[in-house]
Amino acid sequence: MKGYLEVLFPPLARVRFPFSRDQMMLLMAAVNEIFLGIDIYLAHKLSGTIVFREWIPIIFGPVAGVLLLIAGWIAIRKRKIAITVANLVFISSIGIGLLGAYFHFIRAILPTAPPGMKISIQLLVWAPPVVGPLVFSLVGLLGLSAVWREEPIDSGRLLIWSGKYFQLPYNKTRAFLLMVSLGTLATLVSSVLDHARTSFVNPWLWVPVIAGILGVISPVIMALIPHPRRGDILIYFLVMLGLILVGVLGTGLHILDNLTSRGEFVPERFIRGAPFLAPLLFANMGALGLITLFDPGEQDYISNS
Repeated sequence: MKGYLEVLFPPLARVRFPFSRDQMMLLMAAVNEIFLGIDIYLAHKLSGTIVFREWIPIIFGPVAGVLLLIAGWIAIRKRKIAITVANLVFISSIGIGLLGAYFHFIRAILPTAPPGMKISIQLLVWAPPVVGPLVFSLVGLLGLSAVWREEPIDSGRLLIWSGKYFQLPYNKTRAFLLMVSLGTLATLVSSVLDHARTSFVNPWLWVPVIAGILGVISPVIMALIPHPRRGDILIYFLVMLGLILVGVLGTGLHILDNLTSRGEFVPERFIRGAPFLAPLLFANMGALGLITLFDPGEQDYISNS
């Protein structure tokens, strides 16, 4: 079974990559957990004081990332132990994401307001981002999908634990594509709500909107096509590259916006100004989208013990 990337670039079929697609996904999940913790710390720092429950994702992110890196290292010899650790981390990540979304949603409603006025678009714009914590849940789902081996490849039959299987209605590649679409959608919604505070006065703010819409639609189309042609894969590939470019440029623009008129760095401006890590979510989803194109086969040097 060839990966989509090999269909797009045939010479890559002769290249042996040091990691399998699932291992790259797990590495990305570990990095995501760490950066989510850092990003949430900076976001919660805006309030001046971080309450107890806000420390949960801040501490969990880096700890989860380190545990996943350790699990990846021991998986070479002790796969079952690594799978157990990874499963616990990713299940916890899903729970923390859902809990965080609940807390943010509570902050976005007016419980004493008349019916029909308890929640509004304006409240969602200025409240803590409701979809933000759900990135933890998405990383958890993505990680579980990567941890559970597909046997046989492209069957959608996932080995959960000790001979127990779970049958997906589609193969793992399509599952990854749909998760990339969902992750990009969450990033797009978060970006739109954040930029809506400026009423989109700057026309360049529409660039991530357009890139995000393409990033949501393209993976879904790829997932729905039974046998994508080279042209289909190329369009998807370019869209993912576009997300990466938008993310990197957005981060650069946010950093420039946070500097003083003399180009001086003031920590307070970076805490309370444009979130310089937020645009990297676009780049992150683009990278995950590109990894999805790799050969779904498992490397043969990983132990099953």
